[in-house]
Amino acid sequence: MLRLNLSSTPDWLDLGHGVRVFVEPMSTAVMIAARRDPQIAALGDTMETLTNDDLALIMAKAVARIAIKDWEGVGDAEGKPVVVTPAGIDALLEVWPIFEAFQTKYVNSGFLLDAEKNVSALLPNGSS
Repeated sequence: MLRLNLSSTPDWLDLGHGVRVFVEPMSTAVMIAARRDPQIAALGDTMETLTNDDLALIMAKAVARIAIKDWEGVGDAEGKPVVVTPAGIDALLEVWPIFEAFQTKYVNSGFLLDAEKNVSALLPNGSS
């Protein structure tokens, strides 16, 4: 069964280590905008030479720059809270546990539909 989240309001996402991000709901619009990100477009033909891990990080950063509207628990070298900026988002996702949490809890949520549709359905006249 496809479970739709009809909420269009941003929500807090806990990434662990005291970090929370306020994100737009995952949507087709977010993913399309990420694909059009200038840093992705600049890769051009070199994209074919990148590993899946490299591509995952690049895409996660593009998605995060669109989706993250605010955060808590992110500070500078002296521990003073910093405002959300594209460069700050990129730096945040360079922290492995934060990247993994964002990838798992936010980016992958956009791919769950693909996983759900690959399950065997019941036959129309009986069991599967």
